[in-house]
Amino acid sequence: MSTDPFRHVDAAVFDAVRAHARTGDERRADAEARALLGFLAEPGDGVLGRAVAAAGARAVAGLVAGGAPASELAEVLGRDGETATLQSAVQALGRWRPRLDDEAFARSLVQAARVGARLLVPGDPEWPWRIDDLGAAAPVSLWVRGRPEALAEGQATISLVGARAATGYGQHVTAEASAGLVDRGFAIVSGGAYGIDGTAHRAALASDGTTVAFLAGGIDRYYPSGHEALLSRIAETGAVYSEVACGTAPSKWRFLMRNRLIAAAGDATVVLEAGLRSGSLNTATHATELGRPLGAVPGPVTSPASAGCHRLFRERDAICVVDAAQMAELASGLGAAIGGASPSGGRVSTSAPVEPSHDGLRVLDALSTRAARGVDDLARRSGMSPGHVMSTLAELEVEGHARRDTGGLWTRRIRRR
Repeated sequence: MSTDPFRHVDAAVFDAVRAHARTGDERRADAEARALLGFLAEPGDGVLGRAVAAAGARAVAGLVAGGAPASELAEVLGRDGETATLQSAVQALGRWRPRLDDEAFARSLVQAARVGARLLVPGDPEWPWRIDDLGAAAPVSLWVRGRPEALAEGQATISLVGARAATGYGQHVTAEASAGLVDRGFAIVSGGAYGIDGTAHRAALASDGTTVAFLAGGIDRYYPSGHEALLSRIAETGAVYSEVACGTAPSKWRFLMRNRLIAAAGDATVVLEAGLRSGSLNTATHATELGRPLGAVPGPVTSPASAGCHRLFRERDAICVVDAAQMAELASGLGAAIGGASPSGGRVSTSAPVEPSHDGLRVLDALSTRAARGVDDLARRSGMSPGHVMSTLAELEVEGHARRDTGGLWTRRIRRR
């Protein structure tokens, strides 16, 4: 087992795949470690995320590659306040160490350089900051082709997802919605798949908008192959992202984990058409777990292709949206309904609400428009203390962003046009 996985890596190759090659030695070493850890671990490995948060990528990579005992990893995990057992550390090292292959790692970097892929790590100016809301399940690094800064800009984003086996109705609604959202200044996030995803990307491109795709496999080989031309077009003006190393094949698990990135990258997620077994329902689940607004487009009650959307109305916090204007409203986080009553019985102002503070945005993301939530639940979702959440909620209520019911539970307001 090698203690230096970079011994086969040409320094020039690594510089070629870094979005910012001219960084200090410490930043470079962190990027190298994150590239290795992303090669060794499957997406969404929470044990890895907690270890990196506690000790840093360099320390964790050295522990894994250097043959340290599982007790050292358990000690690292314990520093993060988690209940870490020796067994979980043993299992984690059992997942990662069999993949320690210096030559295979070097080949993946060479392949990335060959196709012009760049490596992004947290702290880079181009890092898509929204995905940090995934916490321990966030990627340790990302590979990107296209414009690395596509999701780091101030542009609003919305995730449009749906079934691969889309109907003419679903494709029509998607094309109209995507084009209308681009006209309203949104970047379109999706998964590059057939059906609804592809329609959303094409409509955004046709409207000269920005669209990005998250893939489940390495970005050295676009998947599905039938969308190679489409994904190449996306990379010309937007970006194609993946958290797995070049040479990694897409798999069912990786598709499911990829969906969390789509949900996290959008200010809101909209499911435009989905059957009961559609993978887009998994994306919807991730969106609600993140506290992101979730919308769904209704379809004919006799259509199996819309049964998943109807299920989201019943079982999730999905808001019924039918056009780009309503989807933009969902993602904007605008405040109270016109003419709505305040908890005190007065009339709520119909003027545009004050922009929430940084802490306000964190709490706002944790609120739902339909499911009332308590302070402790919001504290867990936002990562803030209950006392801090309570004071922030008071600000959001005054500004028209949040509503408190008589039971002391909170919901997020949506402004109706």
